[in-house]
Amino acid sequence: MTDLLRLERSGPNDAIARVTLARPDVHNAFNASLIAELRQTFAGLARESPTELRVVVLAGDGPSFCAGADIDWMRAALQLEVEANEQDAMAMADALEAIDTCPVPVIARVHGPALGGGAGLCAVSDLVIAEAGARFGFTETRLGILPAVISPFVIAKIGETNARALFPGGRRFDAVRAQRIGLVHEVVEGVDALDAAVDQAVADVLASGPTAVRAAKAIVREVRGLGHGSSKWHTARIIARQRVSEEAQEGFRSFVEKRRPAWAPDPD
Repeated sequence: MTDLLRLERSGPNDAIARVTLARPDVHNAFNASLIAELRQTFAGLARESPTELRVVVLAGDGPSFCAGADIDWMRAALQLEVEANEQDAMAMADALEAIDTCPVPVIARVHGPALGGGAGLCAVSDLVIAEAGARFGFTETRLGILPAVISPFVIAKIGETNARALFPGGRRFDAVRAQRIGLVHEVVEGVDALDAAVDQAVADVLASGPTAVRAAKAIVREVRGLGHGSSKWHTARIIARQRVSEEAQEGFRSFVEKRRPAWAPDPD
């Protein structure tokens, strides 16, 4: 990777991917290059098989998770025509969509500011674990713009009522409120506790069947727009196929035989 983004692999068969924003001098703020690298990185991860990739941890270097858009990048955008600005915004939307549709769980490790697009990263992550001192905000209106590109993902996460309360005024809020509205799932005290909670969340995924994990994430999206009748038949088909899979057979056998399933790593 470049000096903007770091991709590291660990765990059994290097199946844990850690994607780290690496611009600590500007609080991991977005610019065009970082956005492009995020999209390319997650597009590449999406092509990996269930045994090659099982979970992604998204984090930020330095004192911040992500403080939103880079000032120089925004200043340059002011000089662009409308069409060029649309292309610029679409690049950000594509990057967020690549994270949102990643086939495995994405766990966000959040500390310090998570503002604007940084809050958008929380919205496209499946599990968000925040240190108690983290601060959030959809602060775009304070600069005379608005949280437009991130809005489909954020509204899906926190709901219309919270978006209507938070988008116009751009007020920052703490991790407790972020958890209350559903942007954050777990709040812990201190960086050591943050790392421990992320490690536990990763361990939970590794203890589960690789294809079952992917199917469980996918089904949330699949049933979102279906009516009752369609969702009933769709979910019946999905579970029927999973039940006859070798993974499910191994899971049931290991449970009956009181042993770890083949996909679970050895305990430390």
